[in-house]
Amino acid sequence: MNGSLNYWDGSLFTLNLFFHSSSMENFSKLKAHLLLEKNGLSFLGDQRVTLLEAIATHGSITSAAKAIGMSYKAAWDTVDTMNNLSDHPLVRRSIGGRHGGGTILTEHGQQLVKVFREGEKKFQGVMEDLATDMESFTHLQDIYKRFSMRTSARNQFLGKIKKITKGAVNAEIKIGLDDHNEIVSVITAESVELMDLAVGVEVYALIKAPSIVLTTEVTTKFSAENRLCGVIARIQAGEVNASVWLSLPNEKTVTSIVTLETLEKLELREGTPAQAIFTGSTVILARI
Repeated sequence: MNGSLNYWDGSLFTLNLFFHSSSMENFSKLKAHLLLEKNGLSFLGDQRVTLLEAIATHGSITSAAKAIGMSYKAAWDTVDTMNNLSDHPLVRRSIGGRHGGGTILTEHGQQLVKVFREGEKKFQGVMEDLATDMESFTHLQDIYKRFSMRTSARNQFLGKIKKITKGAVNAEIKIGLDDHNEIVSVITAESVELMDLAVGVEVYALIKAPSIVLTTEVTTKFSAENRLCGVIARIQAGEVNASVWLSLPNEKTVTSIVTLETLEKLELREGTPAQAIFTGSTVILARI
């Protein structure tokens, strides 16, 4: 038997309790797992916490991934997702240098892991108590529903609206991701009303990787509303295209898909300063 319960903690997070039992006879031996969501978007669960714990132990994402049986790419993508959705970085990375790169958990990351594990123990106790009363447990199952958002967009950012400039047809929405990064989205004026958008409202900004153009020319002028400056952290080349991860200030990351020809033409390498350019019309806004 599988199921879930939502617990709202009064802040921006939802703790989702997942339980599993192979049969009704073993119902009293349920195992509880937590999933921490932020406005319905998966943020932190047991696998991600295990990865963070491994990073703290090994000081390397590569070594941590190997230790827990996760692929190198999946581990990096997971860290990028957590840092992009968090108000404060959970993981800090140094690229290259005399002694090579390193990875550490921030104080915020350490605290979140601690709180998560403590909460997991407490909820396991709750599950064991609930399992003794089938009627109450079934009733709670019916009341609480798990909700989440899934998207194919490689780049997912969470931020607050700083400014809305309305026109006759479209509106420009300026979103602050943190103290260092902001994104501009251009949507219809009708969408602003339908989504009930206003300054201070928290929204998700979604950008598909192929929509992002990379450049190393600082002085080049572009008509695009968005220009994010950073340093290339990773490159994964395929037969035709390559995924390029640009590390932004405050441990945010933006991913672009470029051709191998572009990769060589711009001489893109890990550690190269670069800029991510994209139009406001390619930024999709979501609100849970």
